[in-house]
Amino acid sequence: MERKCSNLSFLILMQTSKAIHDRIKEEMAKNKLGITEYSVLEVLYQKGKQTIQQIGNCILVSSGSMTYCLDKLEQRGLLCRNACTDDRRVIHVALTDDGYALMNEIMPKYHEFVHQMFDSLDSDEAETLVHLLKKVRNKV
Repeated sequence: MERKCSNLSFLILMQTSKAIHDRIKEEMAKNKLGITEYSVLEVLYQKGKQTIQQIGNCILVSSGSMTYCLDKLEQRGLLCRNACTDDRRVIHVALTDDGYALMNEIMPKYHEFVHQMFDSLDSDEAETLVHLLKKVRNKV
């Protein structure tokens, strides 16, 4: 006997989340980036130099996955890692000039892409969606 999800709100939320994730993945592939790689670059672009732990907390990725991702981005010359002078256990990560150049190119396209995904909502609907999603999130 096949069981189906009886909570339509949950089902639609998960389907929508997956569809958005898949579209972002497709867009990032045009820049030869995975979603995690893009997320790391975005954090550094928006916040500047960060520790590995700070980046991981922002994008909800484990430290093992972070190391692999940072290695790939460093090999491409998009970021650099430097030991903290005050605490040798801490590594700071920052974008390189090439990393900033790539993000300056990608970010306007990414913002337009996200805007297009949600442009079917008017401002009241968008506000309601945010309110409802926060209501669910805060209960978790």
